[in-house]
Amino acid sequence: MRIAAIAFTDCGMALGRRLQEAEPGMTLDRCEKGGLASWTGRSFGANDALVFIGAAGIAVRAIAPYVRTKVHDPAVVVLDELGTFAIPILSGHLGGANELAVRLARCVRALPVVTTATDVHGLFAVDSWARNQGLTVANPERIKWISARLLAGETVKLKSLYPISGHLPAQVEADEEGYDILITHRTRGRAEALRLVPKIVTVGIGCKRGTAAETIQEALDAALRKSGCHAAAVKAVATIDLKANEPGLLAFCRSRGLPLSTYSAAELAAVPGSFSGSAFVKKTTGVDNVCERAAVLRSGGRLLSQKEAGNGVTVALAIEEPKLSFGEEL
Repeated sequence: MRIAAIAFTDCGMALGRRLQEAEPGMTLDRCEKGGLASWTGRSFGANDALVFIGAAGIAVRAIAPYVRTKVHDPAVVVLDELGTFAIPILSGHLGGANELAVRLARCVRALPVVTTATDVHGLFAVDSWARNQGLTVANPERIKWISARLLAGETVKLKSLYPISGHLPAQVEADEEGYDILITHRTRGRAEALRLVPKIVTVGIGCKRGTAAETIQEALDAALRKSGCHAAAVKAVATIDLKANEPGLLAFCRSRGLPLSTYSAAELAAVPGSFSGSAFVKKTTGVDNVCERAAVLRSGGRLLSQKEAGNGVTVALAIEEPKLSFGEEL
């Protein structure tokens, strides 16, 4: 978690250094006269969390011009400079501000002041749980609907395509048909349900030299549509080491924020399973299939869709099973 902290006094800086013991990756700056606006502007989009050591009102005014949505905004936590209170003021659940406030409070023996309604009432916070499980909330506008029903004392129903260890939270029941929450990598399902998507799909790619990033994106989009796989489920890209420096492929991965793994022909050839072999590909690369084998090797799972070819690009998808569990959120 990338955390940027700012303090305003010697006392605040001393507290900040204590906080860095709990969060070693945290950067700490002292605010110079007139420098808060520029610090906030630089830090808001570049970090997962901001920590203000000072008055809450100062923090609120500083972040106000940059606040967008709970999906995009970083966590923001305020601590008074004596370390008495740790207060999450933005992105408590999806951004992780509540959890960060609790961690920082433990470090300096402060009192975490968590004000989100589900936490106050001890109810299941679905967005916080999703974040902890590595699930993407595909339709965050439905979070309020789920939380409101829980706060009203109602039961919400959940369907998951994958096993979840632990016991279901209070007021949550499993239901395969009338579900309100759906955990899936697929695009189909009840439109009104809150959809949580695990990142469990690896994209195997083969491409001709000089293929543009846009062409690769189009090929992936087509493969996702055909397989019925949600784009948010994609977690990584894999290919043969001959393509490790292919400009279009590298640009595609950067644009999607996806890690790229490459393997030798020998490593790909050793992957067990049945794959769509090609004599031409084997003559060119040393292995009969690049995209399917690379996807399976990187994911450690199974093929979700076999090779799709077009415009000099081949794409295959492999899927692994996520590890999901219920437990305490804070």
